[in-house]
Amino acid sequence: MLDGIAMRTLDGVEPTALPLEALVAAGEPVVLRGIARDWALVQAGLRSTHAAMAYLRGFEAGVPVPYSFGGPEIDGRPFYTEDFTQLNVEVRRGLLTQVLDAIADTLEDPRPPTYYVASLLIDQALPGFAQANDAGLAGQGIEASASIWIGNRVTASCHFDTPQNLACCAVGRRRFTLFPPEQIDNLYPGPLEPTPGGQVVSVVDIDHPDVARHPRFADALASAQTAVLEPGDAIFIPSMWWHHVRSLEPFNVLVNYWWRTSPRFLPSPLPALQHAMWALRDLPAREKQAWAEIFTYYVFGPGDRAGQHLPDAARGELAPFDETQARRTRAQLLARLNR
Repeated sequence: MLDGIAMRTLDGVEPTALPLEALVAAGEPVVLRGIARDWALVQAGLRSTHAAMAYLRGFEAGVPVPYSFGGPEIDGRPFYTEDFTQLNVEVRRGLLTQVLDAIADTLEDPRPPTYYVASLLIDQALPGFAQANDAGLAGQGIEASASIWIGNRVTASCHFDTPQNLACCAVGRRRFTLFPPEQIDNLYPGPLEPTPGGQVVSVVDIDHPDVARHPRFADALASAQTAVLEPGDAIFIPSMWWHHVRSLEPFNVLVNYWWRTSPRFLPSPLPALQHAMWALRDLPAREKQAWAEIFTYYVFGPGDRAGQHLPDAARGELAPFDETQARRTRAQLLARLNR
C-alpha cells in the first residue's frame, strides 16, 4: 500500500493531562506517544508475549466470550466470501484462557488461523483489570465504555465509528491508516449487513488495493494519514473517521474507549440513516431533491434557523432537544412505525 501522510504526534503527554476536549474540538487524528507505558499489561508485554498472556489469564472471569475464528486462508483478515453475502469467519464462544492457549500454540506459525476477541467489555470480562490499566478518562468527567481487543495478526477492515475513540496499544504493534469522513465514496463501502464487526467496512483491500477494480481509492489515499503504534502508545480517532487497523505481531492487545460528546438523550444517528434510506432513497429524483431541501432546512442547516420566527412555546421539536422532548419524540416515532 502507498504510504499516507504521517499522522500528527504528541510526545510527553501525561495520562492525567490528556487534552481530550481540544482533540475533539480539532477533529483530527493524533498519536499520543507513551501515555499507557506504565500499564501493568504493557510492562508484562515488554517482558515477553507469554508474560502478557499470563497477566491476562489472571483476570479470567470464567465466562465464555465470543471470538472470531478463520482458517489460515483468510490471512488474518475477517471479511466476506467472494459474493459478499456471508463472512469468511465464524463466531465461536470459549473461555478467554482457551483463546489465549490457541494463539500461543500458533505463535511460530507463519500462516496461523485467525483468533480475534473484539470489543470485549472489560468490566464484565476482566474484573479488576482496569485498576492497573486505565487511561483515566473518568478523571476528566468522561463516561467512556472500555473494551479490549485480543488476537494474533488480525487486520480490521477500514470502517468508521460514531463515538469518539481513544485506542491504546497495549501489546504488540499496530498500524493505523485513517481517512476523513468525506472520503466515503472513494472507499467503496460494503453491505450494511452482514458486517465483519457490526459496522459497514470498505471492500478495498487497503494493504493490496486493486486500483483497476476500485479506481477512486487513489483519491482516498491522497488524504490518508498513517501511524504505527508501539506498546504504550495511543491514538485519538475522531468520530466518523474511517480507520484501517493492522496488527503487526503474532500476539496483539488493544484497549479502547468510546464516548459521545452529545447528550445521552440524543440517539445514535444510524437508525435515522436506515429510516431515510427506506423512506426517501427510491423516490423520484424531483421528490428526492425537494426532500433534500427540507432536510437542509430542518436538520443540516443552522440549528436555530427552523422555527426562529415562532414563539418559544410553539417550537416543539424545532427548539433544541431536552430529555422531555426526546422522550416525546421517541414515543411518537414508535407509534408511527408500529401502525
